[in-house]
Amino acid sequence: MREDELATRVVEHFRAAFDDVEIHLEEPYDHYGNRGVADVYIRVRTPEPVDYLIELKADAAIRHATGANEILRQYRRMERYFYKDNEHHIRPKLARDGPGVHALLLFAPTERCVRHVREHSALYESVDPETVVEDVAASRKVAFLTNLDRAAEGELSFLSVNSGLPVDSDAFAETVPAGSRLAEALDETRDGATD
Repeated sequence: MREDELATRVVEHFRAAFDDVEIHLEEPYDHYGNRGVADVYIRVRTPEPVDYLIELKADAAIRHATGANEILRQYRRMERYFYKDNEHHIRPKLARDGPGVHALLLFAPTERCVRHVREHSALYESVDPETVVEDVAASRKVAFLTNLDRAAEGELSFLSVNSGLPVDSDAFAETVPAGSRLAEALDETRDGATD
């Protein structure tokens, strides 16, 4: 599975799920040399603006990364510097109900990604789900994508690995849709084999 396939599903999902949505792919940011790209940057209005900064990881990215630390550095750099760039702004709103920014690190539901996340579960599970970005309440989610085939109906799901349910726990397994790609990948990698 490729990252462009994941990006397509994310775009389909947000277009179906929200009426007022702005979608930007490969959105660059640069703050005094701290450069990077958000794979997908989405702003929805509900009616207040809520942003989704999304870093996607599929098999090729896992294969070429030097490890989980590199992936987490890239993800944290996006969170830290995206709004410091002059092109991007999010402001605190008194009427806002819930986070104004969702920083998402989303993995493909493949055997390679499942093996990688399992091998480095302590690192991914340690990502604090709550933070503040530019004085705006934000959430962090490290998750697997599920329901890819129903993205066009607005039913894409994200199963978090940093929400207190360890990826190898029975409780996490119970949240995985039966018969899904993620369920198959989890079954195939139960032996704990690594890349």
